[in-house]
Amino acid sequence: MQKIETMQHFTITQYETLKTAIVDAAITGIRTVTYGDKTVTYMSLDEMRKVLAMMEEDLFPERFGRRRKIAVVNRGYFNRRRNTV
Repeated sequence: MQKIETMQHFTITQYETLKTAIVDAAITGIRTVTYGDKTVTYMSLDEMRKVLAMMEEDLFPERFGRRRKIAVVNRGYFNRRRNTV
């Protein structure tokens, strides 16, 4: 599988055109997209979705902020129920 390199500085027009092309490709199977004077033929619908995700990361970085992973450990010290008489 060929690795897709990240291109920087996509335009909103390119993003919207690819989104429309993905919908069309899902319906008709056509995988060719034209951006102004350039035409690109994608290998598959999955490749189109990967490029769209790259565009979203470039255009909307606030949506893809760092996420923290927090480990939760319960050793049972405070969750035991005491037998009361």
